Amino acid sequence: MSKQAVVGILAHVDAGKTTLAEAMLFNAGRIRKRGRVDDGDSHLDTNAIERERGITIFSSQAVLDHGDTHVMLVDAPGHVDFSAEAERTLRALDYAILVVGANDGVQGHTETLWRLLARYDIPTFIYINKIDLENPGRDVLLAQLGQRLSEGCLDANELLAGGAVQEDAAALDEAALEEFLEAGELSVATLSRMVAERKLFPCFAGSALKDQGVDELLDGICALMREQAWLPEFAARVYRVSRGDRGERLAWVKVTGGTLHAKQMIAGRSGAEAWEQKVDQVRIYNGEKYELAQEVAAGGICAVTGLAHVRPGDALGAEPAGDAPAIAPVLTYTVLPNEHDVHTVFQALVELADEDPMLGVSWNTHLEQIHLQLMGAVQLEVVQRVLADRFGFTVEFEPGGILYKETISQPVEGVGHFEPLRHYAEVHLRLEPLPAGSGVQFGTVTSTDELDLNWQRLALTNAMERDHLGVLTGSPITDVRITLTGGRAHAKHTEGGDFRQATYRAIRQGLMQAREAGAAGALGPRERLRMRSARRCCWSRGTALSLRCRGSAWVGRSRMPRAWVPSTSNRRWRETGRSLWVACRHLRCRITRWRWPPIRVVVGICT
Repeated sequence: MSKQAVVGILAHVDAGKTTLAEAMLFNAGRIRKRGRVDDGDSHLDTNAIERERGITIFSSQAVLDHGDTHVMLVDAPGHVDFSAEAERTLRALDYAILVVGANDGVQGHTETLWRLLARYDIPTFIYINKIDLENPGRDVLLAQLGQRLSEGCLDANELLAGGAVQEDAAALDEAALEEFLEAGELSVATLSRMVAERKLFPCFAGSALKDQGVDELLDGICALMREQAWLPEFAARVYRVSRGDRGERLAWVKVTGGTLHAKQMIAGRSGAEAWEQKVDQVRIYNGEKYELAQEVAAGGICAVTGLAHVRPGDALGAEPAGDAPAIAPVLTYTVLPNEHDVHTVFQALVELADEDPMLGVSWNTHLEQIHLQLMGAVQLEVVQRVLADRFGFTVEFEPGGILYKETISQPVEGVGHFEPLRHYAEVHLRLEPLPAGSGVQFGTVTSTDELDLNWQRLALTNAMERDHLGVLTGSPITDVRITLTGGRAHAKHTEGGDFRQATYRAIRQGLMQAREAGAAGALGPRERLRMRSARRCCWSRGTALSLRCRGSAWVGRSRMPRAWVPSTSNRRWRETGRSLWVACRHLRCRITRWRWPPIRVVVGICT
């Protein structure tokens, strides 16, 4: 094969994403029978929960060959509750296929996925699915894509056939325009370059269920792909962690440089602690089946066993560290363990959080409760089911609440002492505010003459091993830098656990100092919302919602209010049912930031 690429399929739920993947695998000769999501026998939905619900929950992998191109296909979740899994999958992709339902058009979550694809700079093809159902017409759909996604969304068949739409493509790029004016058409190489630079987004159309337009899609993406350059030394990124049929831990990696070998030693860091482990097996998955490989070259994806410390998003070898995820949960639930031991349930949830870092599991020592951070009700049901199937725990959850955070607005100093009989440790920390979205960062400026390096590392490791709670609402702190400025240890009486207690006390004492100085504050999550409604809707009537529109505009026959919305309000909308979800297909919202508590304002939504 002269070319290879990792291609992900993304879509809003029920757009026919998995059906398209089945059709591509069948047409490429990789499977003998196309499975159906409705029948629960699709090739890529391998989990029992996925087959029962008829939705993709966990990303899955398959491979196919078409012409001179080797395609590693990744099917990502489409439901909004599993957007974090879809975002992690994007880190492994070279190209993406965004599926849009012809009967529904561009939906709110489609635009969210589009922004994520732009954030990670992934070249994208678009497949308009379900063209056999009632729809406004191909031209209208293409115009909608151009209006709501990008003006580079152009008909792929005309582009490759040298049609009139090439003139529109040439207007998107100066070099392409010069070529078009000289030659009267654009070469495939130029189109391929524009796709790779995210200036052009070829749009295909068809019906995956009826095998319409699937071959054209395969031909088109293989013609417009181009081989990428990779690092010469070993580099890889972990984009998923899961469990195999026998309970073995699987780390799914994209090799971005050099070659990954079976039995290879790999080093990394978990917080402040360094580790080195050996890769046991290298597996190439095709649905739920896999083949063992001795090595995977740069550009390939695989699952490996033997790496116990890696987490999704980790960079290995020469791979640079990535940005923090754009999607984060804003709901928090209290776990009710029923007759099960609460500590055993906590350990089971920690294991699940090891596979999904967005599943923030925390232990409230004062109330002796487990708190869980989630995206929504569907994810809650999946976690409940996994706990029952894998661990045998039947648990319940209290009604969810909004996840708040705390921060500080000016630097403070915190000192922690731990000195019971025959124990001693002293830690000095400086807590400083950081820009919004920075999270919690750690560092040290302490001289080794004052505190040995091993004690400094231990203090930082202790600081990083858990979420620290604020002193206003007991919410996790964020946007704070914690710097070790000093400390003391006793040559005879200091043990490792002493610095843990001293570090915790120093952080809390610093937060209390901030509270006394009026520099501590609580943050509430905000969502950027954009709603499309019919022009005839009367915005002064209907259900009152807490929302201030920063501006709105008429787009065609639709009104598009835009606003930063407190998630407390958005949660109430979701619970009111018809008042909001009458327009749910045209609601677009995403978590973007935690801000100071919002001002309550009201807008009416037409019912």
